[in-house]
Amino acid sequence: MERKPTKISIIGAGAVGSAVAFSIATQRLVSEIVIIDVNTEKAEGEAMDISHGIITMGTMNIHSGSYADVVDSDLIIITAGVGRKPGETRLDLANKNVAIARDVTRNIMKYYNGGAVMVISNPVDVITYLVQKESGLPAGRVFGTGTVLDSARFRYFLSVRLGADIRNVHGFTAGEHGESQFAVWISVHLSGMRLDSFCAKRGILLDKEEVMKDTVSSGAQVIKRKGVTNYAIAAIAAELAGTVVKNKRSIFSVTSVLHDYYGINDVAVSVPSFVGDEGVVGNLVYDFTDEEAEKLRGSAAQLRSFLNSLHI
Repeated sequence: MERKPTKISIIGAGAVGSAVAFSIATQRLVSEIVIIDVNTEKAEGEAMDISHGIITMGTMNIHSGSYADVVDSDLIIITAGVGRKPGETRLDLANKNVAIARDVTRNIMKYYNGGAVMVISNPVDVITYLVQKESGLPAGRVFGTGTVLDSARFRYFLSVRLGADIRNVHGFTAGEHGESQFAVWISVHLSGMRLDSFCAKRGILLDKEEVMKDTVSSGAQVIKRKGVTNYAIAAIAAELAGTVVKNKRSIFSVTSVLHDYYGINDVAVSVPSFVGDEGVVGNLVYDFTDEEAEKLRGSAAQLRSFLNSLHI
């Protein structure tokens, strides 16, 4: 039986969207990548530039297009929006990006005929909630990158302090992709050994508050120095894209609209979730400690309050 061609559409050809397209192409995840942007020449240029290196990537059709080209996509990735400026929080972006997200969603749904929708645009929890509601798609079909990048940063900072290969360091953060996120310390282990035991045996005094401070502030630190964060999120987006198109059902701390999860309803926030070809195909009811569960509810409450202020 002939294999169905795989296709990813990327909305937004800015620093993030173009980096995402390049990362997906280098990993040879799909047979077709379409880049869509209101600045058609920018989208064309990005598609051309990536295509000129296709000799190292395999056979792919990488091109620019219009919203009509989202038809038959396995995954639609939304990166469109205004970038965060130095000193600006992700939530400060909401008033600027909500209007853009509404317009993007309306245009996608004119041609949508299947596939998952992944949101990268910030504030990702707010935009994910908006796109899920405005699109009318089934629950979980829309999800956001959430704290997957934060979790990667978290593991990086731990690996540096512990002097261990990051591939042996496991753990994640949950909640808002922003200031109210929290480390799920109960999840942290190194090749099966609990963090506290590892530190005790290695004589390491780990400042957990400092690790989390670095994790939360790292995005702002990058923006302060180069004006944008795009490479790390592109790598994360490609990992998630591969999970979707291959229907791996892998567990990531992505953001999606929750329903009766630790008492949380009608708000998008990051928790461990199974990701597959239909987006989030289920949330893992994780064994949070009482303190972690309270932090999760607090983070969700902050986001719900903000959504209310935006009348979403």
